[in-house]
Amino acid sequence: MKQETSPKAITMNILNGLSVGIIVALVPGALLNALVKLVLPVAPWLSVVTQMTGIAQTMLPVLAAVCVGMMAKFSPIQTGSLALAAIVGAGNIHATKAGMAIAGTGDVINTALTIAVGYLLILLLGQRLKAYTILLIPSIVLIVGGGIGLLTYGPVTSVTKFIGQLVEQLTTLQPILMGILMGMAFALLIVSPISTVGIATAINLSGIASGSANLGIVAAGFALAIYGWRANSVGTSIAHFLGSPKMQMANLLAKPKLLLPLVLNAGILGGLGALWQVKGTPMSAGFGFSGLVGPLAALEGYGTPNAMTILLIIVLFLVLPVVLGIASNFVFTQVLHYQTAEDYALHYE
Repeated sequence: MKQETSPKAITMNILNGLSVGIIVALVPGALLNALVKLVLPVAPWLSVVTQMTGIAQTMLPVLAAVCVGMMAKFSPIQTGSLALAAIVGAGNIHATKAGMAIAGTGDVINTALTIAVGYLLILLLGQRLKAYTILLIPSIVLIVGGGIGLLTYGPVTSVTKFIGQLVEQLTTLQPILMGILMGMAFALLIVSPISTVGIATAINLSGIASGSANLGIVAAGFALAIYGWRANSVGTSIAHFLGSPKMQMANLLAKPKLLLPLVLNAGILGGLGALWQVKGTPMSAGFGFSGLVGPLAALEGYGTPNAMTILLIIVLFLVLPVVLGIASNFVFTQVLHYQTAEDYALHYE
């Protein structure tokens, strides 16, 4: 199969592969972890499920590289070599006195950068190594691609920390304004390579700020599902809010204008969350609706659940996001002709 080598094709292969890898690695945990924790008191043996989803999350760099390799039509040797470089550049494996320790997903931006370097190396080498391909490609891509990833890891994570500090400044604003801007900020972060959970935990985002951040992600997830409903399968559409809106990363980065209706929805819902004092925790802030982490944290934030708080959570985390998604889809798609369902099409064949 012929490989496309234009800058646009390379960029889209990397972004699409990265978003698919993220979804594959994170969706099991997003769907299962919160529900499993609810039943652990009566079924402690289910703890193995959270262990399995944790292992899946640590494999994000490898999965992303494999997905990029498949989209680029690389050979198995080239794809495997790309995965080796990605796991080195991700930074989620550390040497300890007891051996190697792995934790978390790694820095997604640096993973993407490492994959890009490995991708270009593979294109540069092509078939030039002939019979020595199986001997040299893995070593060259690992050492050069992975080595550059190690060098860029520090500066890239510093950028992520800086973004976290900017987001943290929003917490000093008047509550409603803070809620609007926090919802917008996390809607933008959730469709970027940056980890929303990483940002939220790094700045210890909690209380109303966490609740508004959650609602921004919820608004984004439901809106994206609705915007692309006619172009995507039912399962793909549902995955936007039960999994992660990050699956639209390539489409949105390719057409930044699509971010406008998204952030408007997120700002409205984030502001309403602040008005109704929806709360959250640092760990829940980056999840949105996935695995019901956001709604459950918000319900716990109200204290002992009652009919009123349960109804409020349903309205804020389900009813309003759907209403806002349908309304904005009508305005931006049918009235303004600003976007089409095909703008949000995802193809995983």
